[in-house]
Amino acid sequence: MWIETYLLPALYFFGAFFFMEAVAWFTHKYVMHGFLWVWHRDHHEKGPRRRFFEKNDLFGVFFASISMALIVHGASSFKPTFYLGLGVAAYGLAYVLFHDIFVHRRAPILKNSKWSYLNMLRRAHHAHHVVTTKEGARLFGFFFIAPRYWKKFWPKPN
Repeated sequence: MWIETYLLPALYFFGAFFFMEAVAWFTHKYVMHGFLWVWHRDHHEKGPRRRFFEKNDLFGVFFASISMALIVHGASSFKPTFYLGLGVAAYGLAYVLFHDIFVHRRAPILKNSKWSYLNMLRRAHHAHHVVTTKEGARLFGFFFIAPRYWKKFWPKPN
């Protein structure tokens, strides 16, 4: 009974959360820097942000719609899709907090962090933004930074 009540829902939730990092990497590399560059381009433009929302935010709307559909589908009887949808939503919330707010500073919170991992994320993502064109970018994931980059982006001690 505890397996169906606690373990499986937790596995669905965390499985979806961590799987979304792979989905985000694939989508970023092959869709955003591919055939939907027209939506993603404004996210790579240099200079001050002209407006709060970007065309790039349409990707978040797309994934939020999938998450909501999964949650609604499974909500009536707590089917696996409910927990999968919650995992996708949790990834989306984490992405907004750490990518949009912490790294790109789209809101005046989370500006500074003493946590070395977060500062490594910021440095690695800024390295992705060095390239302002569709081709030639690297580091397409967000929360998982390949170990080969850790030495380069891990904050240096003062």
